[in-house]
Amino acid sequence: MSVATIENFYEAFNNLDAKAMCSFYHDAIVFEDPAFGKLQGDRAKAMWFMLCESQQGKSFKVEASDITANSAHWEAYYTFSKTGRRIHNRIDASFEFKDGLILEHSDHFNLHRWAKQALGFKGLILGGTGFFKSKLNKQTNYLLDKYINKKAI
Repeated sequence: MSVATIENFYEAFNNLDAKAMCSFYHDAIVFEDPAFGKLQGDRAKAMWFMLCESQQGKSFKVEASDITANSAHWEAYYTFSKTGRRIHNRIDASFEFKDGLILEHSDHFNLHRWAKQALGFKGLILGGTGFFKSKLNKQTNYLLDKYINKKAI
């Protein structure tokens, strides 16, 4: 069941269907990645809605592979909106399940490599630092807060 859940999760992501993606998440979901840090519950779900909405009508693609009962490798292809630079991010994900739903989801990727693609020279110089990660987490969470507040209106 968990393999099918993970496959369906990434199929929904490739289709930019955040509602379907979040249907595979437990209400007590804990998500973590280098860009956002740790997100829980509705905040984690809102992140997927924000990301999917931001990619609508753009050249976005997700390919998942090596799916097991509690892990997957996936690759995302998209344009970073702030710079217009093309991204090919390689991510390894781990999952824990409860009641047939994803309870914990951790994405691991090389943030320095991503920063070089997204920001060019600036990312090459700063992308591997704790300062950069902290600043990125603050920025992504600010955008998520803004998104959540806008949707609540």
